[in-house]
Amino acid sequence: MPLAERKVPHDDADSDEELSPYIRFDAKQWGALRASTPLSLNEADLEHMRGINVELSLDEVARIYLPLSRLLSLYVAASQELYRASDTFLGKLPAKVPFIIGIAGSVAVGKSTTARVLEALLERWPAHPKVDLITTDGFLYPNAILHERGLMERKGFPESYDRRRLLRFLSAIKSGAPEVRAPVYSHLTYDIVDDSEVIVEQPDIVIVEGLNVLQTGPVDDERSVFVSDYFDFSIYVDAAVEDIRRWYIERFLSLKRTAFTDPRSFFRRFAELSDAEAETTADRIWTEINERNLDANIAPTRARADLVLYKGPGHSVSEVHLRRL
Repeated sequence: MPLAERKVPHDDADSDEELSPYIRFDAKQWGALRASTPLSLNEADLEHMRGINVELSLDEVARIYLPLSRLLSLYVAASQELYRASDTFLGKLPAKVPFIIGIAGSVAVGKSTTARVLEALLERWPAHPKVDLITTDGFLYPNAILHERGLMERKGFPESYDRRRLLRFLSAIKSGAPEVRAPVYSHLTYDIVDDSEVIVEQPDIVIVEGLNVLQTGPVDDERSVFVSDYFDFSIYVDAAVEDIRRWYIERFLSLKRTAFTDPRSFFRRFAELSDAEAETTADRIWTEINERNLDANIAPTRARADLVLYKGPGHSVSEVHLRRL
């Protein structure tokens, strides 16, 4: 159930809005918060950012993502001041500590598009911060390990990720390491790419996008650390489950006619299906794998986000919920 539909128990004196930890904006209200911030992207830029079957217009960018980039820029500046104050108190030389943004949400909801748009907008701010985008797909276990552990049908579930490696990666970034390396994942071969890495070299901002980045899980002891512990700001991209299901099937059909036809594709066998067969297959995969993961592991983390983007049936953001400070 999308956040906008959730009900909070209340007495006669209180409203849902008063009890909610979020301030709720419709798209028009949120768009007004861009103030005089200029739009630095054009239609050609958007062509490289749109996900498969994800509608994204310049108007949407200006109304939703530009105010969000303004908010994040203010947060980054405030965070840097806080780190400098802390270093002064501790008698240390000021160190460069990257601001980390986590983006979570279901498969096919548009997380990747959101991440790419924010990356482009943030690096165009007057201070020209260096922004790196990392997806947690690179921290999935290689297929050989998933096969060995019987987890191929649970790829994308929490247990399919090398959580320790991801935590070490984020810890090194937050520690100001001059160079941190992350593995690379190929959606074509559906596996980790051998001998290939992404190198992160002390950026100002790091965007971490993935299904379960806001998950906590069982606490083993007081030393338990979670991926979200390293985030300075977190975003959850939300929509009604039936809409996400439809978007997933539409994306699958699009891939059947494009990427799946590549002989190197892990899903090459699906390219030969009729559209009706492909739709049935996509619906089964959604129901048996992706929706289960959403219900059990992804949606429950929504309430931990600092900001929720709620999308309507047309893939555009209809509401923004910002956590109260």
